[in-house]
Amino acid sequence: MAISPYAVWMLAQEARSLQARLARVQPFALIEPMVPAAALSPASQAAIEAHLARGRRDLRRLVDGYLVWLRSPSGRNSSAAEAQRRFTVLRLKFNAALAQFDLFNDVITQRSEHENGVWLSGLDVVSDDALRLPGKPYRAPPVICYLDRGPGAAIRRARTRLPGGDDNPVAIIRVPRERMVGSGIASSLVHEVGHQGAALLDLVNSLRPVLQGMQRGASGPPRVWRLWERWISEIVADFWSLARVGVVATLGLMGVVSLPRVFVFRLDTEDPHPMPWIRVKLSCAMGQLLYPHPQWQRLAQLWESYYPQTGLPPALRRLMQQLQDSMPALVRLLARHRPAALRGAPLAEALGVKQRQPRRLAVLFSLWRRAPQRLYDAPPSLAFAVIGQARADGRLDPEEESVLLARLLTHWALRSTLDTGRRSAVCAVVP
Repeated sequence: MAISPYAVWMLAQEARSLQARLARVQPFALIEPMVPAAALSPASQAAIEAHLARGRRDLRRLVDGYLVWLRSPSGRNSSAAEAQRRFTVLRLKFNAALAQFDLFNDVITQRSEHENGVWLSGLDVVSDDALRLPGKPYRAPPVICYLDRGPGAAIRRARTRLPGGDDNPVAIIRVPRERMVGSGIASSLVHEVGHQGAALLDLVNSLRPVLQGMQRGASGPPRVWRLWERWISEIVADFWSLARVGVVATLGLMGVVSLPRVFVFRLDTEDPHPMPWIRVKLSCAMGQLLYPHPQWQRLAQLWESYYPQTGLPPALRRLMQQLQDSMPALVRLLARHRPAALRGAPLAEALGVKQRQPRRLAVLFSLWRRAPQRLYDAPPSLAFAVIGQARADGRLDPEEESVLLARLLTHWALRSTLDTGRRSAVCAVVP
């Protein structure tokens, strides 16, 4: 049965309503008030606005096409059910476009919050620094940060799928409010940066065959290496965090996974995260290989005193011991891994661990205390590593650390804004 004129009119009204609502969606640059230092970087702003503008343009084209079809002979000869089906698909695409707008709106709105907005801009700068590697083995995407409740962080990586199927134009990192402001924020933040970096280097895919080969070798029970393979995505992100910010990565991890005992010893083979107890011990093992120092043994013993293995089932204790026995081989494998994108360089070298040895960080802290401007001029991830090492050494108390990091985040945000302004001015006057 052909569609009735009333059904055509009704569906056309609904489609035009979509057009009217779409016209009310404006660029963030016109609707979000924030001080310049809290603003997104031009690259982030441009990528988001271009992505959403393209989505709105495509959606208008779809709505216009639907209205043309509805009034065409083909549309008038179709059934009401077919016309409704097409409109339903159109509305689902419209809702997906709005979901993308809301996702970015939630992130950008916080830039208007007093202090938090500027600090988030500073964290963007830290993230960008932690993601960039010497030799530029990949094109780093823009990174933007926002705050949310909960103890852990999370990332929506660039070039992954958004609602509706489009590629995400930027990396979006959710950081926990309870960590603002302290050096522990570096652990969560750079761990998520590590997920993005690992994807750009294709680390997980290049490491999996190596780990599968270990399962067939004589380096321990196959089950142990199957678990390491299952957990490799999170392990690589922890490795990245340690390599970029040093001991504060382990201290921050301990803070995040200090949970009731039942959760710390829970083994879920479907979870991509290692058992928390093992994850901290592995972080200490990675730290010992990258940065030989007595602090790692102290931290491992401290963790064991917090969560003794007494009362655990014998089978679980046996597996935990096997995992610990295999940690040195796993850490060496990670440090020496040479992904194709690094053109022969081992991963540890590319991540710059030589510049973050504990004794060097301690010396830098002493120098920077006498000449504070050097701290503000240093790469942000190195500054976090120095401050975290000073905190671990007992040379910086939590109150002083919080004040110092707030000043640094504000400085990095302001410097980034002024640098952008100067570059824009130069581009404007140079023909």
